[in-house]
Amino acid sequence: MSRLSQMCPPNPGFTAQNLPDLSGRVYIVTGSNTGVGKELAQILFCRNAKVYIAARSETKARAAIESIRVACPASSGTLVFHHLVLDDLSAVAESAHEFLAKEGRLDVLFNNAGVMHPPQGSVTVQGYELQLGVHNLAPVLFTEMLTPLLEKTANALAQEGKKDLVRVVWVSSLYAEMGSPKGGFDPDNIDYGKKDQSKYFKYSASKAGVYYQGVEYGRRHAGKGIVSVSLNPGNLKSDLQRHAGSLKRQVADLMLFAPINGAYTELFAGLSPDVTMEKSGSYIIPWGRFGNIRSDLLAGSLPKSEGGTAMAGIWYSWCMQQVQKFMDNQK
Repeated sequence: MSRLSQMCPPNPGFTAQNLPDLSGRVYIVTGSNTGVGKELAQILFCRNAKVYIAARSETKARAAIESIRVACPASSGTLVFHHLVLDDLSAVAESAHEFLAKEGRLDVLFNNAGVMHPPQGSVTVQGYELQLGVHNLAPVLFTEMLTPLLEKTANALAQEGKKDLVRVVWVSSLYAEMGSPKGGFDPDNIDYGKKDQSKYFKYSASKAGVYYQGVEYGRRHAGKGIVSVSLNPGNLKSDLQRHAGSLKRQVADLMLFAPINGAYTELFAGLSPDVTMEKSGSYIIPWGRFGNIRSDLLAGSLPKSEGGTAMAGIWYSWCMQQVQKFMDNQK
């Protein structure tokens, strides 16, 4: 029933009309030059926020910025292009370092960017399977490096009597439940070095990993005032389908929703007052509701001391082992 509800969700209950004035607040939306990310950036900018359009292509980002400005001519907010290349961990670390050097505040980091079913054999600069690199290693590295600034922002807001406003949002997918193996991934073959798998398997496993990242990041940084949640944005028409054939895209379009709906899911995760520290680690479903995830993934999110299988801890520790040297190189 949960999956059916995610595929045919009720109308969104938290939209732009529910937002306060966001003047002074700072957001990063990765992959916001198109699709859901662009829609989200536009909502935030229209409410006077400062939004960093974090993307690979400056040309596409500049075009998105101009389009958003035209849509919100009365906004007093700011749109800033920030270069972020997710298939190169050295570049990710440099991007985080550059952001810390120029910005003194970060309210919410939306890890929105993604890639879906690229050609089999696609890899990152460091040789990791592309979906694993883009959905897991790069966001973990980027987020961990920005954590001191997130904590600083949370502390400053706490001095004003405000809490639960600083967040990290991790964008997963329904495929985490529909296509990943039991437990979400094979702990003995995370990087597919022992056995290759299909690009569809890899996508699903990477998105199960994103769910675990939302849980485990929140657990590891508990006490810092940062709420961490993951979500299924919904079944959406987006640039993610660019690697699919034309016939598959035509069929998919009949079952997919407009990107703005996915933006509402992310908006709820990032700004709804219902998302409190007590809800950190939660899974959010379309178009902005708390939901239940597959039982073995829920068990994987819990440590063994709480009756779980500790898969989230295994996943996050492996990711940290891969990215630690890139963090150290920027110190």
